[in-house]
Amino acid sequence: TKTSYYMEDSRSLLVQNVGIDVSKDTLDVVLSTMDISRQVKIKGSRKFANSGKGFREFVKWLESKRAKSCELRVLMEATGIYYEQFAWYLHEREYTVSVILPTKAKRYLQAIGNKSKNDKIDAKGLAKMGLEQNLPQWQPLSKNIYRLRLLTRQLEDFNNQRTVFLNQLHALEHSAYPVKEVERNLNKLIKELEKGIEKIDSAIEKLIKEDEKLSSRVDKIKQIKGVGIKTIAVLLAETNGFETFENQGQLVSYSGYDIVENQSGKHNGRTKMSKKGNAHIRRAMHLPAFGVVRYQEGPFKALYERLIAKGKTKMQAYVAVQRKLLILIWALWKKDQEYDPLYHINHLECSGNDE
Repeated sequence: TKTSYYMEDSRSLLVQNVGIDVSKDTLDVVLSTMDISRQVKIKGSRKFANSGKGFREFVKWLESKRAKSCELRVLMEATGIYYEQFAWYLHEREYTVSVILPTKAKRYLQAIGNKSKNDKIDAKGLAKMGLEQNLPQWQPLSKNIYRLRLLTRQLEDFNNQRTVFLNQLHALEHSAYPVKEVERNLNKLIKELEKGIEKIDSAIEKLIKEDEKLSSRVDKIKQIKGVGIKTIAVLLAETNGFETFENQGQLVSYSGYDIVENQSGKHNGRTKMSKKGNAHIRRAMHLPAFGVVRYQEGPFKALYERLIAKGKTKMQAYVAVQRKLLILIWALWKKDQEYDPLYHINHLECSGNDE
């Protein structure tokens, strides 16, 4: 019978995996299985809304399609912030969820010969990848990480707006025909933003202080002179506590500090930073890079001076400092280790290509 055939078929399965291509509004889903002869089959595919209702419909659909006696995994890309709510939803319902960086998924899809690209093809590729590879399970660090992101991004918005209004005020002061009413309005807006900035600063410090796991590690990283709590908060918020990064290369690429070479045959173009990654991280690293050089933190001051001596511009040297500082913060966080100037000076000076 159909039922007995299904039972026999499910007993022959090794694993089943759901590949999910996540976008802002939709979830493209493909359920695939692998049997004991390593044959891969697609058992179903469907599109759901990336919303609470869509999540519930997905679970209902999946439970009607899956083989209950066989291991089930779920694989999705870390697509901006759009995957997080769904990943949390599945994690809280005890599904085995893996989340990978888009670059890793892209390399796999290219390796299996996928030349075309659309949401369904991506979901199908992820489903196959999840069957073939034993990927680490996604472990969200803390819901406070997501609260931090809301706070740090609003702080960034308020600071940007304040800068705009200050520039307008400066321009007005040098205007041939200044208008007092406009000046009063700008000053009022600036004061309101400064109050908001102060409140957000306090909320960030309070949130970290009240979370033991966050507070302990943040205090260890703050030992780097020039690195403050707000910088660390942004890095944690934008990387989910560095959870999805297996090595520093992935972090560097995600943050847009990876190097792009423009070279082919005899042509040797300009080598530059990609800047394709997370802009919030690069903005957060801007002032700390000045700080560690100003406070003469050994490896960073030496790196800056070495690059200037080689003819690099000040900005190029500071970007190299940002990159190295980011890697150090990541290493300290992953190892749950306090910054030790003597140890890390020697360690950093022997690591990697500074330029």
